[in-house]
Amino acid sequence: MLSLRPLFFRSSLFLLLAMLVFSACKKNKPDDDEPLPTADYTDIENTLGFGVLSKVQGIWNGAVTSTTPLGGFPEWIVDFRAISANQVAAKNELDPNNDIFMSFFIAKYNGEYRVCFRNGGSFAGQERVSYFLADSVSETGSVSYYRFSEVIKGKNRAYTEVICKSDSLIIKSYTNNYNTQMTSTPHMTWRAKLQDATASQAAASLFGFPQKTLTKDFSTVFDGLAEAMYFNASSTDPYPEDQQPYLGIANISFTHPGAYSPDPNKKVYLYMTTQPLYPGGIYNPTNLKYRSRYVVLSSTMQTFQFNYMHPGTYYVYAFYDADGNYYPSSGDWTSIANTSFTLGAVSTSSATAQINFNIP
Repeated sequence: MLSLRPLFFRSSLFLLLAMLVFSACKKNKPDDDEPLPTADYTDIENTLGFGVLSKVQGIWNGAVTSTTPLGGFPEWIVDFRAISANQVAAKNELDPNNDIFMSFFIAKYNGEYRVCFRNGGSFAGQERVSYFLADSVSETGSVSYYRFSEVIKGKNRAYTEVICKSDSLIIKSYTNNYNTQMTSTPHMTWRAKLQDATASQAAASLFGFPQKTLTKDFSTVFDGLAEAMYFNASSTDPYPEDQQPYLGIANISFTHPGAYSPDPNKKVYLYMTTQPLYPGGIYNPTNLKYRSRYVVLSSTMQTFQFNYMHPGTYYVYAFYDADGNYYPSSGDWTSIANTSFTLGAVSTSSATAQINFNIP
């Protein structure tokens, strides 16, 4: 039967994602004391950090480690795809109160063109959005390093490192813990392996991605601010989620047979893959690498809206976690049908997974 244990970690751990930053399997990282780039970035053709846009595309999966009391967890899945000619993004959620939206795009600030990293979402129901600009880049044939520092206060406030190889991605975050420290210190690290590069190809082809064109002009939006972080994002965020292009909405539900009597204190897991788990009616565990989006719900909450979702074809599955051990096991109920749907650009689709099999 399915082996999804690493996917379903406790909801409190998801809060760690709020400060996550990308790095990727990099050696020979520039020293922190290395001067910031001095090239002329006033020409968009010289956009600093442009290479990261193509390198983070794909479905990635890996373990998170953290220096915080919450610790880490063994698996986090992120599906990065182009959403315009000059932007790549991914949305994730764990439950209705915890989600994160990350994107990299070309921005203009202080007369220069740099890739911007937007990181934000709702954590325990509270909004937080942060903006970081590329300020240090090293690219070789086998590995690339990108550092993104908080726009106004710089790396002493917070920064993210993204290190990329062809098959691996490491994201590291550093923060001064809401200005309680003089400098930023390590917060968490995500070390991921590439699971699939095919799902992102359609959008890249559609947009001719990546192109050196402007996503956002931030010349004046941060004027008068103490830092480029927003805690009331719905009213002040200069590039809110509802302005992100191309993405759609998927309304996903689940049903169950009459013999299934859910305990309202138990959880149901809804997840979507880009390839079927049961091709030809036979379970193929290797296709777990195609997982793209997932959410943990109360067993009585039978519908969830996945916002800002990449257009494409998906397969929907669900299981009721009767024993509370976070993965399908004996006594749990699960779906074994390849329920599919196709989501178009800036559109809404619906699908229903049928929980129809009691795991012996």
